[in-house]
Amino acid sequence: MRKFSKQSQDKLDQCHPDLKRLFERVIQIVDCTVVTGFRNEKDQNEAFRTGKSKLKWPQSKHNKRPSLAVDVIPWPVDWKDYNRFYFFMGVVKGVAAEMGIKVRCGGDWDGDNDFKDQTFIDLPHFEIEG
Repeated sequence: MRKFSKQSQDKLDQCHPDLKRLFERVIQIVDCTVVTGFRNEKDQNEAFRTGKSKLKWPQSKHNKRPSLAVDVIPWPVDWKDYNRFYFFMGVVKGVAAEMGIKVRCGGDWDGDNDFKDQTFIDLPHFEIEG
């Protein structure tokens, strides 16, 4: 049975209970690692400065406690394998739907399943909708 590393689990524990439940189920299907849960002011503004986020502190869902957003990637990490990221996103969306959890994904912000109409792509990003 797969489980998160202590580092990933600590980051996931910073997140909304629905995100925790969701990714504790997802890891049983696809091995993954948690990159970011909560972001403090310094980290959020650095993410904005480097183009990893479009939002400054405290506008991101990563800036809430518990965090309403999480960045999770398939393991082993290959940042250039976009097909794996999109496959992973599909697994997450499917599991979320099965669990009745509404999530928005950084690879399909508008949720229309058209990945070509995105102006900002953040494939690791998943957030509670609403």
